[in-house]
Amino acid sequence: MLTSRETSISTQAIQLKCVESKIENRRLHYGRFVVSPFKKGQASTVGIAMRRASLEEVQGTSITCAKFCGIVHEYSTITGIKETIHDVLVNLKEIAPKSDSNDIKEAFSSVIGPKEVTAGDISLPSSVKAVDNLQYVATITQPISLNIELKIEKDCGYRIEDLKGYKDGEFPIDAVSMPVRNVNYSVHLFGSGKATREISFIEIWTNGSLTPNEAISKASKKLIDLSSPFSHVRLEDFSDSENNEDYSASMGSSSQVRDMDGRGRKISKDTFIDQLKLPVRAFNCLKKAEIHTIADLLNYSREDLSKIRSFGQKSVDQVSKALWEQFSLELPKKSYISINR
Repeated sequence: MLTSRETSISTQAIQLKCVESKIENRRLHYGRFVVSPFKKGQASTVGIAMRRASLEEVQGTSITCAKFCGIVHEYSTITGIKETIHDVLVNLKEIAPKSDSNDIKEAFSSVIGPKEVTAGDISLPSSVKAVDNLQYVATITQPISLNIELKIEKDCGYRIEDLKGYKDGEFPIDAVSMPVRNVNYSVHLFGSGKATREISFIEIWTNGSLTPNEAISKASKKLIDLSSPFSHVRLEDFSDSENNEDYSASMGSSSQVRDMDGRGRKISKDTFIDQLKLPVRAFNCLKKAEIHTIADLLNYSREDLSKIRSFGQKSVDQVSKALWEQFSLELPKKSYISINR
């Protein structure tokens, strides 16, 4: 028989509350949230979903292209400019714009030196603002003019560009359209017996274009939108059992267990790489390379991973370490795939 305390816990609605919020600097905002009470197992389900949605589904604004007159190569130098064109592009990539529009916007910077050029020197359309006007771009050391035309877009995730389709003087920028920089969650038990419940703490860091409260709200709405079609599923929407059996037989290998980790846990082919809790850059590079699950990852050796564009040795080490710490698994020494550089 349930006690009154057990009854109140079991019927209590799940609630979210912000327990800490701070601005570490203009481009780094932090929020800590507590969500409870969950039944056993539910907190991890929600935590994984919120982490993925926050990092991949929340839209952000970024500079995606820069044009310099008379420049033909990104490693070119301009007399009177301290940085190479490549260095300027890297600095522009770090600027965090904030926009209310989903349309592609154009901006420009025209500065006469000597002067230190910052984000505040960029003439932005009315619907776009720079989160930090002091963000460094370049230094003009002589009395010359630095003119840059910029393209600003809103998107999700990490987008790797190539030079195909761009004219002379135009340089694509690998856009980081991710207002959420990192997400962590932890799960804790409270209560006892049948009244045992879980409480989850979710930590979110943003680039300042969104507050953590706005980010978690947008991520949760996106999850609701993505899952809404399943709430209207009807039995007649599925084919007959005979066809289902044929389909299951053809797809059987995708749901089978691949291996056991060093702790005796089963590693399923559909165990997603987000459970490795990798840094954002490494996580998104793997996604761009179509590496979505642990099974996908175990087809790549350390050498294979190092050949993925924008995936350096540091990222390889992070993946190898996370794979061992989370599942006691190691990357294969032999290559099973071919990498397109």
